[in-house]
Amino acid sequence: MKGSRPVCLPKLWLILPKKMKGNLYMIPNTLGDSPLNMVIPEGVSEIINELDHFIVENIRTARRFLIKCGYHKPIDDIRFFELNKHTSNEEKPTFLQPCHESVSMGIISEAGVPGVADPGAEITAMAHTQGIRVIPLTGPSSMLLALMASGLNGQNFTFHGYLPVDRSQRIKKLRDIEKVATREGQTQLFIETPYRNDRLLEDILKTCDHQTRLCIACDITLEQEYIKTMPVESWKKERVTLHKRPCIFLIGK
Repeated sequence: MKGSRPVCLPKLWLILPKKMKGNLYMIPNTLGDSPLNMVIPEGVSEIINELDHFIVENIRTARRFLIKCGYHKPIDDIRFFELNKHTSNEEKPTFLQPCHESVSMGIISEAGVPGVADPGAEITAMAHTQGIRVIPLTGPSSMLLALMASGLNGQNFTFHGYLPVDRSQRIKKLRDIEKVATREGQTQLFIETPYRNDRLLEDILKTCDHQTRLCIACDITLEQEYIKTMPVESWKKERVTLHKRPCIFLIGK
């Protein structure tokens, strides 16, 4: 009609609901060949069975873990994103694309909880910057289980990861962290490549004060689990073989 004002329709994107992003679940793994029901809650397995997109370090071992969890979907239908030292920096940002398409994903560590001493932390940081909800699931952490059982200070502690491979630098690091343990009462946790465990233990016993308390926790949650805390002087009288056994070392005062 002449003189009437045109009707302005609202822009479609203003009235449509915003597309929801998928979640990123942090999925714990066993620490070895331990019974699943002893370390992974049933609810975690239920969540795993709802997912078909996973970020993993190794596809073969991830498949074995999913089968162990009673995964009921065809394994060949799963979409895996492999995150390890061979993954290029260009690939990593693309891993979370399914979350932006309303598809939830899971990160599976090779052992224990993802994101702790694990490459999954980098992808998790990306998820936070991209507004993707990160949901940690309950499972075994070798560091926390070792600390729980050690009798050392659980109120104040530091995890150093791997100590230097070079022996002179490793000994210097041991002296430095022992000073912190003495001065601040702070428990110091560290690990080593399993085939170098015995050499590390030898250096600890030669370097640390005889009254420094040392806890060795290895094969945690497994049938052959070994966790013991004693002063260094007592460890010198103990015969223990740690070769190729996954260990956590803790020192404190």
